[in-house]
Amino acid sequence: MAPTYHVPVLLKESVDGLDIQPDGIYVDVTFGGGGHSREILRRLGPKGRLYGFDQDSDVQRNIVDDKRFVFVHSNFRYLWNWMRYHEEEQIDGLLADLGVSSHHFDDAGRGFSFRFDAPLDMRMNRQATLTAQQVVNEYSEEQLADVLYLYGELRQARRLAAAIVKARQKQPLLTTGQLLAALGIDISEENATQNSLWKKDAAKLFQALRIEVNHELEALRDMLNAACRLLKPGGRLSVITYHSLEDRIVKNMMRTGNAEGKAEHDFFGRTQAPLHINNNKAITPTDDEVERNPRSRSAKLRVATKI
Repeated sequence: MAPTYHVPVLLKESVDGLDIQPDGIYVDVTFGGGGHSREILRRLGPKGRLYGFDQDSDVQRNIVDDKRFVFVHSNFRYLWNWMRYHEEEQIDGLLADLGVSSHHFDDAGRGFSFRFDAPLDMRMNRQATLTAQQVVNEYSEEQLADVLYLYGELRQARRLAAAIVKARQKQPLLTTGQLLAALGIDISEENATQNSLWKKDAAKLFQALRIEVNHELEALRDMLNAACRLLKPGGRLSVITYHSLEDRIVKNMMRTGNAEGKAEHDFFGRTQAPLHINNNKAITPTDDEVERNPRSRSAKLRVATKI
């Protein structure tokens, strides 16, 4: 039996957040294994439409055979352009399940996981030019420190950057294993004493490199700006985040209408924002879901309605 491509997180809650209208137009900007899209289609009527975005060619094996569904092989940062291309001026709802799919973590050759010794790649779109190998071997020490601190929130970013530069002077760091060894990170089962600490550091390190390689935060800002413009009044935005960097951007956008969180006020001092937050406190997975799908542990769902 082939492994499951991806187990959708907060499936019912995130699709409930869209308040599906049978004849509505919806977008799933993180199609992946198609779990969320299938649930949206299940609730749509015969005249409804769903657009599914994904930049990874691997997901094309999961495309839904449904005349109401259109697959867009593209980064979701180009949402506005593609909706104009398909002559959609407004949409009723948009769902985003951010982060990395189970498939990417489990595909040893992609370099997303520190569980495997694999080439330092980490590209969501295999046609993209920048790889983690280039970041590690070609960025200056200062650039590396900035990436690790800003995107991995690693306090020891400067020390780690210096260690990477020192190691690559002897030989290029081409694999995940070589990178971990250069930093003295031992995640082997034999090193049980430090194992949990090492894994936390390794996870933050890989997160930082992945975000840099895929320009994830810039793409998220572009997509959310486009979503605010496309949503019709009463339309819903349903977003699942997995780490504080992307969650902060989503919260700011929902509260103020911009990623920086700079609120604009009218003459009477009232905040001018295009969205109304439906749930001030993020929705998180139940204990049962976390047990079934450990990836969901850090997930947070936020839903907003276009004013």
